[in-house]
Amino acid sequence: MVALHARRSAASIRAWAEAWPGKPLIVVLTGTDLYRDIQNDAEAQQSLALATHLVVLQDAGLAALPEAWCGKTQVIYQSAPALKPADKSTRRFGALMVGHLREEKDPLTFMRAATRDFDAGIHFEQIGMALEPRFAEAARATEQHTARYHRLGGLSRAVTRQRIKRAHILVNCSLMEGGAQVILEAVQSGTPVLASRISGNIGMLGETYAGYFSPGDDVQLAALVRRCAAEPDFLALLQSQCNARAHLFSPQEEKRLVINLLASVLGGFDSLRDRPSLSFSPLKAS
Repeated sequence: MVALHARRSAASIRAWAEAWPGKPLIVVLTGTDLYRDIQNDAEAQQSLALATHLVVLQDAGLAALPEAWCGKTQVIYQSAPALKPADKSTRRFGALMVGHLREEKDPLTFMRAATRDFDAGIHFEQIGMALEPRFAEAARATEQHTARYHRLGGLSRAVTRQRIKRAHILVNCSLMEGGAQVILEAVQSGTPVLASRISGNIGMLGETYAGYFSPGDDVQLAALVRRCAAEPDFLALLQSQCNARAHLFSPQEEKRLVINLLASVLGGFDSLRDRPSLSFSPLKAS
């Protein structure tokens, strides 16, 4: 069995363990698992204990686990196909945030940053459905306050990836992330990232990445946006640092690690590797 979410899948995990004791049970841990639920939720903690194997979606996730479970844990980054980078607009500089508007994603920091003072030509766009009325209201108020900000609402994945590709920077303001899919999609689209300095983002971009800001700090975020727009060398540095991480997010690498994990769990790596009908669907956690 492969289960996504220690807490949300707790009942299924427990039922499997009771019905098939000793059989392989892989639990993939998300951000709410790592950075909230396993700290205080008994069902999530039980899922860790029952799992024969655990998967985290970025390197820093290992540090969030109790040491007792690290020996049965593997890091598998999610992936996205690489897109040919777009020729970015030279007339306007676009900062884009992607993700449904909810507490963990901290959409208000992006909105507040948009209301700061900027040179003409800098624009903020936000993609995602408002999962609480207060976020929709805040977005409308921000649009009324400044023409620099525009909320695009929910868009298809294909359209969103094209928007990411054409943005100058992708902004991730999250307070909690297990391994943000939108970060790797930006990296795989040739768009550098500005990200909140939280464990899940550091695990995606590395400790020395130059594009971090303190969680919730719209002043720092606005300053980074200005710097990206005004300093081509700084933007190029972020791009080169993202490029250096891109190999982690390739579908081929995710496929290799998933197949190796299943082969290890089930035994008989050679028979799995040589079986041409073996299929693969990328892991996806929101």
